[in-house]
Amino acid sequence: MIYLDYQATTPLAPEAREAMLRWLYEDGFANPHSPHRPGRAAAAAVDVAREQVAALFPAGGRVIFTSGATEALNLAILGSGAKRLAVSAIEHAAVLDTARFADPACAVLPVSAAGLVDADAAIPPGTGLVAVMQVNNEIGTVQPVEALAEAAHAAGALFLCDAVQGAGKLAAPAGADMIAVSAHKLHGPKGIGALWVRDGISLTPLIHGGGQEQGLRSGTLSPALCAGFGAAAALSLSLREADAQHVATLWQQARALFPGWTLNGDADQRWHGNLNMRRDGLDVARLMSDCRTLAFSAGSACASGSGRPSHVLRALGLSDREAKTAIRLGFGRYTRAEDLELASAAINAAAEAQGAL
Repeated sequence: MIYLDYQATTPLAPEAREAMLRWLYEDGFANPHSPHRPGRAAAAAVDVAREQVAALFPAGGRVIFTSGATEALNLAILGSGAKRLAVSAIEHAAVLDTARFADPACAVLPVSAAGLVDADAAIPPGTGLVAVMQVNNEIGTVQPVEALAEAAHAAGALFLCDAVQGAGKLAAPAGADMIAVSAHKLHGPKGIGALWVRDGISLTPLIHGGGQEQGLRSGTLSPALCAGFGAAAALSLSLREADAQHVATLWQQARALFPGWTLNGDADQRWHGNLNMRRDGLDVARLMSDCRTLAFSAGSACASGSGRPSHVLRALGLSDREAKTAIRLGFGRYTRAEDLELASAAINAAAEAQGAL
């Protein structure tokens, strides 16, 4: 199986797995919130992991561990208490659905045909929180989040950034008040994420109980998940330049391997480990059935089973028919050049067998 779905999840780094093992199988089973020696050892592992994850973010804030980015985004949006919200049209459902729950009249900031939010987008008066992602999970476009953060602050609003696809790959979004990340998108374990909160910002907890996580999230932390997250974060920072160079090489190769396909999203202002493209007349369900030795996506993994056209592609101005002819290939640290060669041969052959133009 050739894995090309890095936007859905990334392979667990061996270093992250090793960091987790002690806290799974050896003497690290203790509750990190217990005062005895084993508990204090587990708590120390959590503290180390928190520092490693904090290095992903700007100085002057704190890291709150969560079950993942979805919980982190819910905590930021609902916990902020903002009554009026503005979000981009291409946000992940974890932002869009939560924002609409908090504010049914939530303002939607449009994007260009290239999949970019206008840095000068008008923020409605009275908006309390603006949310724009750093890197889009479906088409890979990198948004002008620093400029949008400035605009949000000028309008008197907080700025929240979903940095799930950019964390460990790009510099942290400057100017954000809150940033959400997920471990399994940077070669860490599933089931843990984090919300970074700038100093001076207060949130109301969503989960009540013992208040273990800085009074904002009740429940026992997993030292194993924290340790794996921390190790993956540290590794992503140390390998960031090498990973980026590797992905840039793969991108150039992939673009040459798919002649006749149309790229979705800006070719330059993007994370180049995301190749979203379409081909007229393509039956994507049939294509995926014919390419069973490949793991890739017909869109966002979170919504690919819905049968609905991608809201991201529709926001670019594509018709439902065009949106349904798109596939997404995601590649990164552990992808080999020969993986792309074999995958492109299979995908192109299957598409041509359909008679897709």
